[in-house]
Amino acid sequence: LDFDSDDDFAPWGAVDDVVMGGVSRSRFERAAPGVALFTGRVSLDFGGGFASCRTLARAWPAAGASAFVLRVRGDGRTYKFTLRTDDGYDGVQYQSRFTPPAGEWHDCTLPLESFVASFRGRPVPGAPPLDPARVRALGLMISEKQAGPFALEIDRIAVRVG
Repeated sequence: LDFDSDDDFAPWGAVDDVVMGGVSRSRFERAAPGVALFTGRVSLDFGGGFASCRTLARAWPAAGASAFVLRVRGDGRTYKFTLRTDDGYDGVQYQSRFTPPAGEWHDCTLPLESFVASFRGRPVPGAPPLDPARVRALGLMISEKQAGPFALEIDRIAVRVG
């Protein structure tokens, strides 16, 4: 994804802790030509503490990938890149953490081995390793009690093969 067309933005939507009674808010929007912005505010009130966005389910060309590479400009916070391998709204997702330097563009390389299967924020023991050929949805998340405003710019999401 290079965020050069409206089609690159169309499948993204917010999934925040309001689904469990929290009050965190996020949005995914165009920041500049070719740049997306995941932004909002995380609140720990009412048992909340996460904000996320993700795509609708569809086939993504990730077969043969050894890593995912995100070109991002962060705010010093830690984020998660999330992948789903089924079409369900709520289920197992694979997460990999990354902390890009604040205020500068950086390529974050996330090897397949760095993705951990989780369900509602908890590890899933015995889950199979991530199969990139089965990726159906992409996402971004901020959690882990990082309350306050956040902003992550995304220039590109790519796969590294081999």
